[in-house]
Amino acid sequence: MERKTGVLLLNMGGPETQADVRPFLYNLFSDRQIIRLGPAFLQQPLAALIAWRRAPKSMANYQKIGGGSPISAITAKQAAALEQALAADGAFIVRPVMRYWHPFAAASLMEMSAAGVTELIALPLYPQYCRATSGSSFADLREQNQKLGLNLPIKEIRSWPDEPDYIACLAARIQAGLAKFDGTAQVVYSAHSLPQKFIDEGDPYMKEIQKTIAAVERQTGQQGRLCFQSRSGPVRWLEPSTPDMLRQLAAEGCKKILMVPISFVSDHIETLYEIDMLYKDMAQGLGMRLESTPGLNDDPQFIAALRKLVVTPR
Repeated sequence: MERKTGVLLLNMGGPETQADVRPFLYNLFSDRQIIRLGPAFLQQPLAALIAWRRAPKSMANYQKIGGGSPISAITAKQAAALEQALAADGAFIVRPVMRYWHPFAAASLMEMSAAGVTELIALPLYPQYCRATSGSSFADLREQNQKLGLNLPIKEIRSWPDEPDYIACLAARIQAGLAKFDGTAQVVYSAHSLPQKFIDEGDPYMKEIQKTIAAVERQTGQQGRLCFQSRSGPVRWLEPSTPDMLRQLAAEGCKKILMVPISFVSDHIETLYEIDMLYKDMAQGLGMRLESTPGLNDDPQFIAALRKLVVTPR
């Protein structure tokens, strides 16, 4: 009997409709891996309060990109493309698993079990490891696997910040983006921010971001600047923020910016709204033109990178 392997693509997920926004935010802020809201017994009540307060603004932002996040649909396309790419390598089933929205780990694990899967490969769609993203997804997957009594063996692909095909995808997008400016523009890498405390406690996120950038720049020959977006709350976050970087570049006389979403592989609220609308408008107000590189999504070369991660022994 042929051994059947399940591949789980781990991602954050996002609200697909306006009605999903508040419960999605509640799920997000309930995760103590990301943020500790007082003592453990207060986490869920405080998460509910924050979700209630933030939902109207978040709903308005999602409305600007069509009413909801495309992340689930994109991840489903990536899963289908990867399953097809793996067809010649053996019996593989590929499914998405979202951390804060459907499909949750429990549902995907049950589907894998029903399909007769004998082992699992957990592949995060976060190239750079962080305990708040990959770490939280891995922990949830392990917990659900045990809670459901499945106890399927899980191989975790921890991170892949300099996987060659992934780097080639990014480099190609940067070269195409620079061509829009007749070859010259300031490359700005915008990564999802993280509380500085995480790095101080040893999280490798920053080092892995820098590893990705170094690999990309060896191919493009272009030096870029790094900044961080999507920060919230009163704690100290990684610096500089993307808005601060835009202001700094304007003060330096910069006129053309190519923004590269370096920690995101799929288009979602951070790219479609924050970068392509909010920061683009901000740059224009500062006298600069900002263009961005598109998400990798289900680009065949990116799918090839994911396939290599699955089949290459580690």
